[in-house]
Amino acid sequence: MNTMLETMRLDKWLWCARFYKTRSLATEEISKGRVTLNGQAAKPARDLRCGDIVAMRQGPVTRTVTVRGLSGARGPAPVAQQLYEETAESIALREQAAEQRRLAPEPAATLVEGRPTKRDRREIDKVRTQAADWGKRWSASLDE
Repeated sequence: MNTMLETMRLDKWLWCARFYKTRSLATEEISKGRVTLNGQAAKPARDLRCGDIVAMRQGPVTRTVTVRGLSGARGPAPVAQQLYEETAESIALREQAAEQRRLAPEPAATLVEGRPTKRDRREIDKVRTQAADWGKRWSASLDE
């Protein structure tokens, strides 16, 4: 944590604090309006100071954090966690959302079928060729 910095770009801070894997991903999320600074929409180059409040949405999770420090480089996770402090209400909302997801999972997540396997594909092809051969028969009986 470098205390010599007074301001820092918002996208760079989000990357250094390990909220996003790449800086370009952080920039993209800010541009889409998923990140606000002090309750207002922000641009990636917006200057960030200690004490600012950053609210962001990462998929179904919404987080609100207070900036505690600025760092010029991306470091390990324990160091990155010292750059911010999540608000108590944000933690409560996140836990409540996790509980709701646990109790009412996404219906699509329960699908067990996906793409057919090689064996399934061969069976499907076999049935299709038999169906195509059906029209070539002159009799409905199985013996030819």
